[in-house]
Amino acid sequence: MKLYGIKNIEQFLEKVGECQGKVELVSKEGDKLDLKSQLSKYIALASMYRKDAEVKELELVMSEPEDRVRMLRYAMCTE
Repeated sequence: MKLYGIKNIEQFLEKVGECQGKVELVSKEGDKLDLKSQLSKYIALASMYRKDAEVKELELVMSEPEDRVRMLRYAMCTE
């Protein structure tokens, strides 16, 4: 699943934290980082996040179908 235009990183991470299964960020090189792991989360976000900047695009892989629905709802309800 790809998400575009994430402006509020904290809100995005809250939604990831609500997920029941694994949520992985896929890097441009194809590496997968577990966003539920604090270390992986900081490594991933440090590479793409600048203060007051919008994350243009993210690719996520989720292990649970209901988490995919949760993140899809998040994407549809954010500006």
